[in-house]
Amino acid sequence: MEKLSLGQATARGVFWNFLELTARQGIGILVTLLLARFLSPADFGLVAMLSVFFAIANALMDAGFRQALIRKKDATPADYSTMFYTNLALGLTSYFLLFLSAPAISAFYKEPRLTILTRVVGLVVIINSFQFVQIVELTRRLDFKTQFKIAVPAGLFSGIIAVIMARSGLGVWSLVTQMMVTPLLVTSLLWYLNNWRPILAFSRKTFLELWGFGSKLLVTSIMNVLFDNIYVIVVAKLFSTTLVGCFFFAQKIQAVILHQLTVSIQNATFPTLASIQDDDERLKSAYRKIMRSVAYLIFPAMTLLGILAKPLFLTLLHPRWLPAVPYLQLLCVAGFMYPFHAINQNLLQVKGRSDLFLYLEIFKKVTVVIVLLASFPFGIIIMLIGRILVSFINYIPTVYLSNRLIHYPIQEQVLDVLPTLLVSIVTAIVLVVPDWIFNLPQDNIWLLLLRFIYSPLIFIIVAAIAKIKIQYELYAIIKERLRSFSLNL
Repeated sequence: MEKLSLGQATARGVFWNFLELTARQGIGILVTLLLARFLSPADFGLVAMLSVFFAIANALMDAGFRQALIRKKDATPADYSTMFYTNLALGLTSYFLLFLSAPAISAFYKEPRLTILTRVVGLVVIINSFQFVQIVELTRRLDFKTQFKIAVPAGLFSGIIAVIMARSGLGVWSLVTQMMVTPLLVTSLLWYLNNWRPILAFSRKTFLELWGFGSKLLVTSIMNVLFDNIYVIVVAKLFSTTLVGCFFFAQKIQAVILHQLTVSIQNATFPTLASIQDDDERLKSAYRKIMRSVAYLIFPAMTLLGILAKPLFLTLLHPRWLPAVPYLQLLCVAGFMYPFHAINQNLLQVKGRSDLFLYLEIFKKVTVVIVLLASFPFGIIIMLIGRILVSFINYIPTVYLSNRLIHYPIQEQVLDVLPTLLVSIVTAIVLVVPDWIFNLPQDNIWLLLLRFIYSPLIFIIVAAIAKIKIQYELYAIIKERLRSFSLNL
């Protein structure tokens, strides 16, 4: 077995997460766009209505134990088995509650079809409970290569099935099938490719120890689910199913890039950061590099997606989806801040300060409620502008806590990401000006493909001219990995 240093292991983990991210992003965007060609906004609206309840059930199943077990330095086979049986029990309990709640969910939205949809999709919670310890075990070993080999084929296969069903006229059930087939395949492959198996052991001491940390994260997770979906809940309650479908679709496109990228980086770095949680100097250095890396990936991604949203919709989708364009563009602006919230809060978990994590979440949710109550009477556009405002307001206490823990103040964080932000703005100008001058068509498939090809190239060139350091560091990691692959062929 090849022996790797901590830095090499982390770099390898980030590399495989990056590959997985790129593949999943491509597959996710392609499948979502193909489904939108055959499905109506109302079909997506139905899935949007039940998504929050499904996410709450998953949060109850996880119960914060994932992070607690990852950061436990001396985890034993009995600890793993304890968490396996715990999460399986929580998964069954969560599904039972979801099953009983299905009629109430239908009544809340006045949509009778949600009863059967909720009870079918809810089975995914039980399936996911079998993944929990397998993923933790792989993550602790920084084995993201195996997770890559699992996630990509599962996403591709489930996407193909969903598109075939949508094209055959099965409507919302194509989306439901995709939601179920993906975790089923992931779970099956995890148990096939990973050698971990539970033993007949349950430690009450381990349960209470991890529950002490995880319980606060559970409360936080449920609040996150509610407030991450609060816009969908409000839109679904106040507006038509078609309108909520357009909003949900725009949010789904944004999340394919934003959420997966952030979670991928967090998953790849959390085990390593947890191992140096007591060394503030090394921890700060690592977080600064992560911050710059995320900015390098998120800023151009959100910028280009916002700019190309209208050509993308006009070229590939039915005109019924055009109302989603401004929603997507505003969500991209709000998305600029999301990774930095997540990274700074990740520090609280690494430091074991789940109490501060909880207090911070309470503050942030109060801010969301105040702004949402003030904006929803004016429509979805104003609600989304309020969402952008909230993302900036809530960053202040988040970075304040980071400064207290590892002395990483807001001015240093801004200076770390500002060069990449400026490069993204310059890239946006270079892309938009020719369209204005030459009045280029927005619905030409070949021009759209050309835009998607030269847009990232322009960013890379401008970043090279600006001598963005993190670009060279990331390319060095990729180059080293490619060289390693060539030697192993």
